[in-house]
Amino acid sequence: MKPPMQPAHADDLALASRCAAGDRDAQRALFREHRARVHATLYRVLGSNRDMEDLVQEAFLEVFRSLAGFRGDAKLATWIDRVTARTAYRYLARRPRPAVHLEAVPEPAAAGASAERRAIARDAVRRLYRHLDRLEPKYRVPFALHVIDGRPLRDVARITGASLVATKTRVWRARRELMRRAARDPALAALIAPTARETAP
Repeated sequence: MKPPMQPAHADDLALASRCAAGDRDAQRALFREHRARVHATLYRVLGSNRDMEDLVQEAFLEVFRSLAGFRGDAKLATWIDRVTARTAYRYLARRPRPAVHLEAVPEPAAAGASAERRAIARDAVRRLYRHLDRLEPKYRVPFALHVIDGRPLRDVARITGASLVATKTRVWRARRELMRRAARDPALAALIAPTARETAP
C-alpha cells in the first residue's frame, strides 16, 4: 500500500496549520522569518513612506487571517508574497499620489562608484519613483516586482494572480511609459532599460 501523498511543501503546511490554530510560538516564528521579505517587497514596490510599518502589519494580519486556506501546493513564501502584493494594490488604490522624497527611496547599488555618480544614481531613483506614482497600480506593481525587485516574470505572474502574457504586457506598457518620460533623462533611462536577466520569464 502506497503512503498518502504529501503536499509539495509539507513543512510550510505544518507551520501554517499551527499558526491558523492560534499557536503563538508558530505565529512569532513565521513573522520573524518573513517580516524582512514582506518589508523589502513593499519598499521596492511603493518606495519608503511613513505608512510602511503599518503596511507590514496589515500584510501580516491578512496572512494570519487567511492561513487556514493555505494548502501547501506552493511555497509559503510565495503565498505570503501574494498577500503582500494585494496589500500594495490596496494601498495604491486608496492613497493620493505624492512625490517621493529623495531620502525616501532605495539606495541604488554602486559598488566602487564615486560620490558624484552615486548622487546622480540616487537622484535618478527618486525620479523613477515619482514617475511610478503616476502609473496605474496594475502596471506599477508587476513592473516594480520585475525590474526593481528582480523577480522573474513567471514569479511576478504567480504573485499578482495574472497570466504570464498579461504580466509581460503590463511590464512592457509600464516600461514604455517610463521610457517616454525618460527620453531626455539618460540616468533614469539606464535604470529602466530592459536587460537579458529582466526579460527572461
